[in-house]
Amino acid sequence: MDITRNKIWRNWSGSVACRPRALMKPQTIDELTELVGRCGSEGRRVRIVGAGHSFTPLVQTDDILISLEHLQGIEQVDRERNRVTVLGGTQLKRLGEELLTEGLAQENLGDIDVQSIAGAISTGTHGTGVNFGTLSTQIEGITLLTASGELLECSPEQNSELFKAAQVSLGMLGVIVKVVLRVVPAHQLHFQSRREHISDILASLDERKQENNHFEFFWFPHTEWVQAKYLNEVEAVPQERKSTFWNDLNKVVLENGVYWLISESCRVAPGLSSAMSNVSAFGVASIEETDYSHRLFATPRMVRFQEMEYNIPAEHLKIVLAELRNYIERRKIRVHFPIECRFVHSDDIWLSPAYQRDSAYVAVHMYRGMPYQDYFEHAEEIFKRYDGRPHWGKMHNLAADELARRYPRWHDFRRIRAELDPNGLFMNDYLRQLFA
Repeated sequence: MDITRNKIWRNWSGSVACRPRALMKPQTIDELTELVGRCGSEGRRVRIVGAGHSFTPLVQTDDILISLEHLQGIEQVDRERNRVTVLGGTQLKRLGEELLTEGLAQENLGDIDVQSIAGAISTGTHGTGVNFGTLSTQIEGITLLTASGELLECSPEQNSELFKAAQVSLGMLGVIVKVVLRVVPAHQLHFQSRREHISDILASLDERKQENNHFEFFWFPHTEWVQAKYLNEVEAVPQERKSTFWNDLNKVVLENGVYWLISESCRVAPGLSSAMSNVSAFGVASIEETDYSHRLFATPRMVRFQEMEYNIPAEHLKIVLAELRNYIERRKIRVHFPIECRFVHSDDIWLSPAYQRDSAYVAVHMYRGMPYQDYFEHAEEIFKRYDGRPHWGKMHNLAADELARRYPRWHDFRRIRAELDPNGLFMNDYLRQLFA
C-alpha cells in the first residue's frame, strides 16, 4: 500500500486544501477492506478522493484520505446484457480506451475524462443530450464497502433502496469498489463547433436539442455570440482517428495556451474582461472532426478556474439566461469566461439534481485568481428563483434546510446514510453540516 503522510492535498482549481493525516492508496480490494475496517475500529474519519475535480470540500479532511487509483480496469464483460464490471478507481479516459478494445462504449460522457468512475457518479457528473441522463443512470449495479467492513451488492433488483441512494451519494455510504455499467457498441461521432448568434440559438433551441444527439452552447459575456457544439452519431466506425493537425492545434494551443494568456491579462487588469470576452468570441474556430465517441466528448482543460453549476427545469433556461445577461451587463461584471448550457434527461435517483425533471444545466466560471464570490452569489439567487439544484461537485451556498426542500427524497437518503454509517466514518465537517 502506498502511504503519504502529512502532505498538503489540493483540488484541481485550488479552492480546497487540506493536510490529511495520511493519503493511502491500497493495491487490492483486500487491502482496502482491511484499511477501512482498521479505520473504523480506531475511530478515524475517512474520505475517498478521485481526481480532485470537485470545487467543493467533499474530500477535505485532516484524517485519512484514500485514493483508489491502483484499483482500475474492466473486470468482466457481459455481452449478452451489454454490461461491464469496472473497478471503482478506473479513470474515465482509460475506461474509454479499454471499452474500445472490446468494441464497446459509454452512451454519454461529460467534458472531463480524468475523473474516476466512482467519483464521477458520486457527484452526479453529466454530459449533454436530451435523451441521456447523468453518468449515474448508466449504472446497473454497485459493490459498496460499508463502514462495517461488509461488501454489499446493490442494484434495481437487490437492495433497491440502497441502490437509488448510492447512485449519487457523495461518498457518504461507503467506498464504491465496483460498478456494473450499461454500455453500447463502440460508435463514431461527428463533432462540429462554430460561432453563432445567441438570438439564433435561443429562437431554435428546442429544434437544436431534439435534432442533435448531443448539443451544448457557451455564451460569451458582454457579447451576442456563443460557441455552439454538436455531436451526432454516424454509421461507419473509423479505422483510424479522422482528425486534423489544425483541429488539435486549436484545442490545445488556441483554446488553452492563448486562452491562458487572455485570462492572465484579465487577472492583472480586470477592466479588460469585456474586451477579452469579445476577442475570445471572435476567436472561435469552425471545427469538424470524426472519432470514437469517448475521444470527442472530452475537451482538454488546462486553464484553471472556479465554477458554480446549477440544474434548472429545462423550460426555464431562456429566462434564467436572460436574467444572467441582464445582471452581468447592468453590474458590469468583470468576467470573460463563458456561461455553459447543457441538457439532461430526467431520472429517479434520490440525490440527482435531475430527479424527476428534464433539465438544463447552467454553469458560471471565473478564472482562478480573480474574485468570483459576488458574481456566483448573484447568479445563485437567479438559479434559486427557478427551482435550481446545485451540481454537487460545483460551488454553492445552500444549507441543509434549503437542500431538503429541493430534494423530495432527501430524508430517505439521510435515513439510509445513518443506517449504513451510524458513527460517521465517511463524513467530514462539510458533509456533516449538510446531512448529519
